[in-house]
Amino acid sequence: MDDAGVDGRRRDRLVADDDAVEPPPGFGERAVASDAGVYDAFAAEGPAAWRRAADLLDWERPYETVLDDGDPPFYEWFPDGRLNAAVNCVDRHLDERGNQLAIRWFGKRGERRSYTYRDLHREVNALAAGLRELGVEEDDVVTLYLPMVPELPIAMLACARIGAPHNVVFAGLSAEALATRLDAADSSYLITCDGYYRREDAFNQKSKADNARLRADADLAATVVVDRLGDALDVSLGDDEHGYEPLVDAHDGETVEPVARDATDLLFVMYTSGTTGRPKGVEHATGGYLSHVAWTTRNVLDVRPEDTYWCAADIGWITGHSYGVYGPLSVGTTSVLYEGSPDYPDRDRVWDLIERNAVSVFYTSPTAIRSFMKWGAEYPDAHDLSSVRLLGTVGESITPKAWRWYREHVGGGEAPVVDTWWQTETGAIALATLPGVTPMKPGKVGPPLPGIDARVVDEDGEPVDPGEPGYLTIGSPWPGMLRGLREGDERYRREYWVEAEDGWRYRTGDGATVDEDGYVTILGRVDDVINVRARRFNTAELESAIVGVEGVTEAAVVGDGDGDIVAYVTTRSDVEPDEALRAAIGDELARSVGDLARADRTVFTPDLPKTRSGKIMRRLLEDIARGEEFGDVSALRNPEVVGEIESSVREG
Repeated sequence: MDDAGVDGRRRDRLVADDDAVEPPPGFGERAVASDAGVYDAFAAEGPAAWRRAADLLDWERPYETVLDDGDPPFYEWFPDGRLNAAVNCVDRHLDERGNQLAIRWFGKRGERRSYTYRDLHREVNALAAGLRELGVEEDDVVTLYLPMVPELPIAMLACARIGAPHNVVFAGLSAEALATRLDAADSSYLITCDGYYRREDAFNQKSKADNARLRADADLAATVVVDRLGDALDVSLGDDEHGYEPLVDAHDGETVEPVARDATDLLFVMYTSGTTGRPKGVEHATGGYLSHVAWTTRNVLDVRPEDTYWCAADIGWITGHSYGVYGPLSVGTTSVLYEGSPDYPDRDRVWDLIERNAVSVFYTSPTAIRSFMKWGAEYPDAHDLSSVRLLGTVGESITPKAWRWYREHVGGGEAPVVDTWWQTETGAIALATLPGVTPMKPGKVGPPLPGIDARVVDEDGEPVDPGEPGYLTIGSPWPGMLRGLREGDERYRREYWVEAEDGWRYRTGDGATVDEDGYVTILGRVDDVINVRARRFNTAELESAIVGVEGVTEAAVVGDGDGDIVAYVTTRSDVEPDEALRAAIGDELARSVGDLARADRTVFTPDLPKTRSGKIMRRLLEDIARGEEFGDVSALRNPEVVGEIESSVREG
């Protein structure tokens, strides 16, 4: 598999493939990416083809070199260019789109705020001036510990404006997690808030931040506190703490000269989830990252300035960074920002927002889609979703059933569904169809994007045969790639890279298969396997089979430590779990994977325990299956379900 992508002959075969789904008539002619020749151009030009991405940006000092690959795997993109991310996301839009909405925010309790690009420019400058007054200088890392409120992207852009890298910590993480990330990032400045709402309850975020300060080794020079809850929560400020609103008001109307950054300078650090050990600080450089994000926002998600676009991911994670902030703002579109839960106050909240705001591009996760399926099609069907032009999905693999449900009930049976694969480390989308060029295959993420040398290989690094499982790797550098780890060069090499005869190869950590047309199916993390009856099973393969059973919406499979398979299964709200369904699940596992794959225990549960980013906590499910004690569950999005699952396992 190479980065030539889908040539003419392969595309003709794809169109005739029963699994392939063409975009609706006329979509390709109107799409941002409408010419299949883009694959050939990238293949012929090599790294130089990425000028197409870099030239979407405004450069303070134009770059001459596209890629410096003299010290692999420490690649540098556009190394002699200089630019500023805030300028590219805000300032350059003022002349043509200053009065266009940049952000439409909807709060948990029905609050609304809108920011034009001119409004955004004003507040970003005021906060940048305030941070300067507090002592923040170029290259100082500022940690942001905020929920989904407009002050979060504003703070990111204010940091970028003055050349201070940001370190966003997801608001649902604990005080200990915040302290760990403050120390690891060597951060002396913190922006947080008094609190936020969980359902109807006011949750004290400031107390977590205070506890983190006590646990952290480094002293904070200053903390800025956003007043999110008003009178609902009385929070006092210490001597080195400053209210966000007074700080911004004191500098309202000021303009801060943007700091031109080398393209290789750090834009932000993001710490991976600590569920499997000490988190890693992934660093992203300014020029390559922003170029890759801008290009994929336009060409993969087909976002245009006139759109209203909604990426439903929390900004505390990489998807929210790339496609909730930097991507949409770099292309000058209107972006929806939503603080609440998809089922609060009602299960049609998402569809109501899409209808009221005429959202044209909607990007969410398979986890969310499975929840929508479980709640029932009557909720999206009750709304006019005809504004939707394109649907995207990101996260774990999406099943063909969920893909088709998403397109039918949200996309009106017409909208392309662009399945995307990428990671915190890749920075931006690496595998996906181009919606105006390549047909889609439900359940398969698609071929590598132009310029991405993705390969599925065996343990010796050799390409696998079509349909055979292997390891997903990337054989050459790409612009959005991480520039390194906060923990140092040695860990960076050890964690991600292997030196092969044809050069350095990036190890994604994901298992995959590839078909004869170059379309990749992600099998999940290579360490997501269970050993039962002297055989290794990939959990994604088992879970995909279970979800294929009529009435099932979600599944998680673990081993219980005694050689048995335990399947946790959720169903649609109108399906009553019974022995017939349990038997159907066993039969499907036997048919799809093998008779040895039948679950020894099938536990029906109303929901699965998930982190606030939507990841299923399989380690917790393993503890329950083994009858072991499990730790603190307060950081889960739905901690109440853990007790229900434990009771079901004991009773079963």
